Amino acid sequence: MSAGASPVPARLVGRRRSTELALIVMAGAITAVGYVLASLGANAQIPARIGPFLALILALIGVAHIAVRLLARGADPTLLPVAALLHGLGYVMISRLDDQFAAQQSLWSLVSIVAFVATLLVVQRAADLARYKWTLLFVGAVLLLLPLAPGLGRNINGARIWVGLGPFGFQPGEFAKLALAIFFAGYLSERRELIAATTWRWGPFRIPEWQYIAPVLVAWGFAVMVMVGLRDLGSSLMFFTLFVVMMWVATEQLSYVVIGFTMFGVAAYAAWSRFSHVQRRVDIWLDPWADPQDSGYQILQGLYGIGDGGLTGTGLGRGSPNTIPYAESDFIFAALGEEMGMIGATAVLMAYLLLIGAGLRTALRTERNFEKLLATGLTTIVGMQAFIIVGGVVKVVPLTGITLPFVSYGGSSLLANYILLALLLRLSDTSARRLGELPDDPTPRERFASWRLRRRERRRPVEGVAA
Repeated sequence: MSAGASPVPARLVGRRRSTELALIVMAGAITAVGYVLASLGANAQIPARIGPFLALILALIGVAHIAVRLLARGADPTLLPVAALLHGLGYVMISRLDDQFAAQQSLWSLVSIVAFVATLLVVQRAADLARYKWTLLFVGAVLLLLPLAPGLGRNINGARIWVGLGPFGFQPGEFAKLALAIFFAGYLSERRELIAATTWRWGPFRIPEWQYIAPVLVAWGFAVMVMVGLRDLGSSLMFFTLFVVMMWVATEQLSYVVIGFTMFGVAAYAAWSRFSHVQRRVDIWLDPWADPQDSGYQILQGLYGIGDGGLTGTGLGRGSPNTIPYAESDFIFAALGEEMGMIGATAVLMAYLLLIGAGLRTALRTERNFEKLLATGLTTIVGMQAFIIVGGVVKVVPLTGITLPFVSYGGSSLLANYILLALLLRLSDTSARRLGELPDDPTPRERFASWRLRRRERRRPVEGVAA
């Protein structure tokens, strides 16, 4: 790039970061106003701890913004503010429901921001992740199996998806989805041409050689079967969708989508016919009024809450979301819909659409297969997870116990989603550098490696000089 052209990329990058800062300030203001309104609605007074709360919110999102400004200057300016808005709205509702949960979520928010910054520091080149695809496959498999380990796994609400370490508990599946997404992206980008160059047909469909597709099929099948065995139906559906979408993007063949939906239908019927807990979930979905005091109670309370909210909501702090079981986690969308109304619930859905749009825009802007597939996979995880839980709450799909990204109470989910967000920002920054929107300067790791190489060269004895 010539010296005369350098101010234009500099101004472009500066506008992105300025836009991000303005949007973050707006997200923080909305969170603070929501917190005050929730307290006024519930207690008719402004909370005494509003000062520390505002300081915490501004400090956390400020640190995240500074980290992006220093470590990923060319990244998309909408990703972090939208995530901060969703996180803030979720925290307001959690604090309105239970002070103890709010205190724990504050701690996990701090840990998540630290992990966010650490991810940007460690992953300085997105393409470096492809080198560790087999290692991450092994890590993902271990994480999926951890809840089955005697003495570690915990069965909560009928699903054995938790691991307990003393007083602490976490869901390893939240981190396994990231590891498997990176593996799928790394393997499919490496074997993309071999998989796409099909050699035989099965009816109207073109099928690749089994030796090329077997590793991803085994990894995908293992993940889905383990999740079904652990009764984590939501994660099973998410892994299934992740695999189908990434295969479709890698090969650009619509037949994989058709085959995927066919396999999903067969698998769903087999699960329904063989597992009683699946039959129970489907029965509740079809007719929750059949047992309104027991199995259908949770979903009915959620529907009644959304109905009571109407168009504009009852007002923050003025509804009755505590009547909904697990309103802080599984049914937080129903709690938001009751107190913020259809307008507020729609705003939350629009925020997810903005987040998904930014992720897919990142995938479209890069020309490298691994980065394109990884951005698509990470965006699919967020979008599918939001669809599954919101669809379950409003009775579009059978209810599954997964969290609403960035919004629901839960440390594992929040931590994993902030790592996912950092990876998306790194991919966006990488594509911006490759497109010449800012100089592709060497990373600190590359500078250190260059310094070591120069130092070694200086110490090497000159050839031909007598001893």
